[in-house]
Amino acid sequence: MPRHNERKYRAVTAFQRRIGNPVLRRLPFQTLLETTGRTSGLPRRTPVGGRRIEGSFWLVSEFGERSQYVRNIKADPRVRVRLHGRWHTGTAHLLPDDDPIARLRSLPRMNSTAVWAMGSGLLTVRVDLDD
Repeated sequence: MPRHNERKYRAVTAFQRRIGNPVLRRLPFQTLLETTGRTSGLPRRTPVGGRRIEGSFWLVSEFGERSQYVRNIKADPRVRVRLHGRWHTGTAHLLPDDDPIARLRSLPRMNSTAVWAMGSGLLTVRVDLDD
């Protein structure tokens, strides 16, 4: 990974761990992705942006397979997504062949802009919801 991308990754993840995620997780209508920790087995909740399209929830991971929640999905694809204050169970799929830039254009603009600006190695994730 180029040095610039590595610095960006470290800065963004440090901010997310210390400030962004703890604050956003507490907001009642923030969309959350809950995975199972691959080592601990504990639930891990990550604020995400994305959109429900029919029976699936779509999002783009800003750091691709380096994102902790993506690593958790690889270990156990069963997840929960909180949309509009309601939890939904589903199965996550990593889609490396999907065009994440094109996908961001179909997702909420504010989050998509942040993901595009902060990220490197973008990866599309689709969660097929059970309900």
